[in-house]
Amino acid sequence: MMFTESLESLPDFILIIIGFTFLIAGGEGVVQGAVTFAKRLNVPPLLIGFTIVAIGTSLPELAVALQAVSSGQQELVDLAVGGILGSNVANIMLVLGTAALLGACKDPGAGIRQDALAVIAATIVLLLTVFIGEIYQIVGIGMVIGLVSYYTYSYKKSMANGIDVELEDTWIPDNLFFSLVVLTMAGATIFLGSDLLITGATGMAASMGIKQSIIGLSVIALGTSLPELTVTIIAAIRGQEGVAIGNVLGSNVINILGILGIASTYAGGIIVAPEFFVRDIWVVVITSGFVAAMLLDERHIGRRVGASMITGYLIYMWYLLA
Repeated sequence: MMFTESLESLPDFILIIIGFTFLIAGGEGVVQGAVTFAKRLNVPPLLIGFTIVAIGTSLPELAVALQAVSSGQQELVDLAVGGILGSNVANIMLVLGTAALLGACKDPGAGIRQDALAVIAATIVLLLTVFIGEIYQIVGIGMVIGLVSYYTYSYKKSMANGIDVELEDTWIPDNLFFSLVVLTMAGATIFLGSDLLITGATGMAASMGIKQSIIGLSVIALGTSLPELTVTIIAAIRGQEGVAIGNVLGSNVINILGILGIASTYAGGIIVAPEFFVRDIWVVVITSGFVAAMLLDERHIGRRVGASMITGYLIYMWYLLA
């Protein structure tokens, strides 16, 4: 407690940087510890990739969302929802645009059409919730069930097609007890990071006179998309084109169905203020729809398109903050 209070006395932008660092380090620790734990229990590598690795990169957004709804303050809920909407825009325009710029979107590979359809379905759900103005608890439960069903179907289909994933060797020693220790410490790091991030972002919004939703759409969204950006760049450099694209699409589906679904289930419903997000939900719809349409039409996303996507994202950020 004293450690947290001493950190919270630091300037807001320092708290944001430390919060992001803790979130990313904690997410990495969860992934590595869970992979080691799952290997010790002889869990199939494909199942590890579909669940642990995919969910691990979305833990920062989940931690921020749960912290926000636990506070009971609508301003923080706006910050969290803005972070999720902005993260989906960043994943498509910045992360996927970077992958395209590196030449990793020429051959998406098998299964991408299925992921593109899932992104479209999840985005439609998000669009409806914004215009309704609330994600009811029963809707949140349905979103989580939908996500679990999608992952179950994808896993079974991949098993039937003989598709497997090659997992990297982890830096965690091959020891069951040590992996549990790492998981526990990583979980605590994520919790602390989300607390510091929200504190810093709230202070920044107040000092600059900016709405919490705008901070969520810009600062929070960009920071929580860093794990996806890292994974995508590494996959692109290694020539794993399907991984690079699949990571972005899968993360967007988890952000909507998983994070908003879990948060609304936990909180008994979430108010999504339409006056803050009507403009931005259309940015999510247009960007997600554009990429999904290209993938469904089996068109590759070239370097020129990738550069345009990154430029468009920078313009959007300038517009928000200006």
